[in-house]
Amino acid sequence: MIKSKDVLTLDEVDKKELVQILDLAIKLKKDLKKGISKPLLKNKTLAMIFQKPSTRTRISFEAGMFQLGGHALNLSSQELQLSRGETVEDTAKTISRYADVIMARVYEHSTVEALAKNSKVPVINGLSNSFHPCQILADLMTIKEKKGKLKGLKLAWIGDGNNVCNSMIYGCAKAEISISIATPKGFEPSPKVIQNCKKLIDIELTQDPQKAVLNSDVVVTDTFVSIHDDPKRLKKFYPKYQVNSSLMAKANESAIFMHCLPAKRGQEVTASVIDGSQSVVWDEAENRLHSQKALLASLSI
Repeated sequence: MIKSKDVLTLDEVDKKELVQILDLAIKLKKDLKKGISKPLLKNKTLAMIFQKPSTRTRISFEAGMFQLGGHALNLSSQELQLSRGETVEDTAKTISRYADVIMARVYEHSTVEALAKNSKVPVINGLSNSFHPCQILADLMTIKEKKGKLKGLKLAWIGDGNNVCNSMIYGCAKAEISISIATPKGFEPSPKVIQNCKKLIDIELTQDPQKAVLNSDVVVTDTFVSIHDDPKRLKKFYPKYQVNSSLMAKANESAIFMHCLPAKRGQEVTASVIDGSQSVVWDEAENRLHSQKALLASLSI
């Protein structure tokens, strides 16, 4: 069980709990392949609040609750009284009287913090502008599957020091994976996150992607532009921070490539990499299902 009521950044999960979640996720995946699905959350309800569009988050949580014997409610913010001025605080107090756990995919991280503060039940951050802990659980699960271990590996993050990167730093710190982060100037990850983790693992910040990927076991990137194309922003990243075959060649020969998706081929990554032999993005996407099932089962629901 996780000691923390909520999972908003991934910092709430300690090293031992992380290992337990990942081991359970791998077991649940194997069981599902064998046709075994235990009703660990029988008669439990997950309320899913979406301010932002979603493919992987919605489907994986909804399918996961079904497979665990529970039920998921898909709640667009436009369908809730939030759209008519009800406060986040009042929404949290109300929904937590009906559901056993809340997952929210929001814009501002302060929104999910307010939900957690006012909810009687656990709150999971399904993505905010600052953190994406569920993605990192899937990423670490995938790395463990492919590499057989976590501790002692090196991960290279190329591109934007965004919400996924922030949670990745926390995840690497708990898993004892060193991380090298290459971003344009002004696009570095949260200084607070770096400060919290730099005593636990080696963290390198650089503006040189080629330096970052040297001796790396895992190469990770994300979209340069999340929602709308911004030519001014794109110019800061492309083509220097694009993960292409030339850049991957500077990583370890056995290095794997990861991307949380959706991807824009020809921008942050070339088709030759994301569709190539080193790419594990589809396993990574599938593992959202299994790692989130493990997370749900590990909460005090």
